[in-house]
Amino acid sequence: MKERYSICVVGAGHVGLVAAVCFAELGNNVLCVDNDKKRIEDLTKTILPFFEPELEELLKKNVKKKLRFSHNLAEAIKKSDVIFVAVGTPPYEDGSADLTSIENVARLVAKNLNGYKLIVSKSTVPVHTGNKIKETILRYRNNHTNFDVASNPEFLREGKAIYDFFYPDRIVIGTDSSKAENILKSIYSSIKAPIIVTDINTAELIKHASNSFLATKISFINAVSKICDLAGADISKVALAMGLDKRIGKDFLNAGIGYGGFCFPKDLEAFVWLSKKLGYDFELLKEVKRINEQQKSNFVNKIKDSMWIIKSKRIAVLGLSFKPDTDDMRFAPSVDIVNSFIKEGAILNLYDPESIKEAKKIFSSKGKSSLVKKGQQVKFCKDIYSAVKDCDCVCFLTEWKQFRKIDFKKVKKLMRIPFVADGRNMFDKVKLEALGYSYIGIGR
Repeated sequence: MKERYSICVVGAGHVGLVAAVCFAELGNNVLCVDNDKKRIEDLTKTILPFFEPELEELLKKNVKKKLRFSHNLAEAIKKSDVIFVAVGTPPYEDGSADLTSIENVARLVAKNLNGYKLIVSKSTVPVHTGNKIKETILRYRNNHTNFDVASNPEFLREGKAIYDFFYPDRIVIGTDSSKAENILKSIYSSIKAPIIVTDINTAELIKHASNSFLATKISFINAVSKICDLAGADISKVALAMGLDKRIGKDFLNAGIGYGGFCFPKDLEAFVWLSKKLGYDFELLKEVKRINEQQKSNFVNKIKDSMWIIKSKRIAVLGLSFKPDTDDMRFAPSVDIVNSFIKEGAILNLYDPESIKEAKKIFSSKGKSSLVKKGQQVKFCKDIYSAVKDCDCVCFLTEWKQFRKIDFKKVKKLMRIPFVADGRNMFDKVKLEALGYSYIGIGR
């Protein structure tokens, strides 16, 4: 079996683009397809649609050599051996996934089968989607050309996606075809990681189960942080001791304002919906969501208790992306927290190293869903120190590394009132109080 393939990646979003660039880096000939023509034009010029560390370097290295971009999916299908589907599956209000794009790709594959193809789902989809893809291709194909369908869920963290692709904890392959299994094993042969081979249904469930468990772990430690607040205990020490237990582990035990991003909220909702559809009411995950939502309002209420009146007070918000090393603000806790300040009539100075452009779309008075009233002051700042100037409070909502290097003596001179609201427990409370700051954190 040959070790290099002609690969089509459908979708140039966070998952698809990273996969396309990394498959090319592994030596495959990759054609990445997206129906957004402007995005394709930009990518051909090595202009990225989002921020992801190391991605630009690998894109420039491989573009026009092993990696090309197109908006013609029909042609890409014909030229490819393996088709990775990484299109969006946005949630409906009830938590179910909109699989329209998945079906559209399957139908187009069916009409352009000109030889054996392996169709691999990388999008996060509900269980039984692989069966539907197979049924759709069988229904619409023009000939009896053979094909296989497989599931290969992604576990990429935004901000560390390139590292996670090349150094994964595991590679999951879901298929009932030995040919498909061998092809996928060959594609990933140079990556040293355990390969878990399952049927398609199991592979599709693994992604939802994994993300829902991690969300549960975060909500658990945040619930404990509330107990620490009430008891006068320190959640950071509780989490440290818990994390040293090998059965528990330290990851995802950082108390804060809650999880965000596109994956955890969407996948948890989808797992609740799917479980209900299958006949099981997943009450545990409903509580995980409730706790996560409550963390944001708890944080705002702490600030209100300390400041008394928020109206007309100037608040600096540092960190807007849902996590560091990304510009993604989808379901970011900052959105609800900033909107709470806006409703209270605060004057806001906003700063983030990468997501200011996204923030302007959300919080500008011209934004479609913005809560900012005409004349209300929301300033988008160019750096940390201009953001804190004349402020009554500075809130830290994302744990960017550069925030840990802040000169708090300088910040104190710039602020009107030295008050730190640490939504990620980044700083030493004792040291800040020794400098003359009022400090609130999460569970400490």
